[in-house]
Amino acid sequence: MEGSAVRHFTPFWFSVEPVDTLAVRGAPALLNCSAHSDTPARVDWKKDGTFLNLASDDRRQLLPDGSLLITSVVHSKHNKPDEGVYQCEASIESLGTISSRTARLTVADGDGGSPGGWLRAVPLAIGRAPALHLCTPASVEGSHAVERWLFSH
Repeated sequence: MEGSAVRHFTPFWFSVEPVDTLAVRGAPALLNCSAHSDTPARVDWKKDGTFLNLASDDRRQLLPDGSLLITSVVHSKHNKPDEGVYQCEASIESLGTISSRTARLTVADGDGGSPGGWLRAVPLAIGRAPALHLCTPASVEGSHAVERWLFSH
């Protein structure tokens, strides 16, 4: 047809979506998100239904792949700014917006309140899943301390 624009199918989906994550106070936390399309997408993040202003946030940053990095999780009895429900949105101006599944970020105190020990984040490159290291105090077998690992994916 002369004079009419032909619309082509443009693939646009999330190749990685955020998952429920257990974070540790004072440690970094990563919520993964990556959109696939032929055209670069803009990724924005929501926390508890409200868009985050990452441009003016010193602790949270958008990574090149669209993931959200919290450089140091803040959590106290009366101040829990990082704990909540997160969601990423990817937008392409001429195409539209897609929303990921929601993911809950829960913060462990890291003060020995977990059963049998303390939780602390350990950076591991097993896929892109976060890992937690469970340190059990005063657990010694012979001359070696016993460490237990808890992996979350």
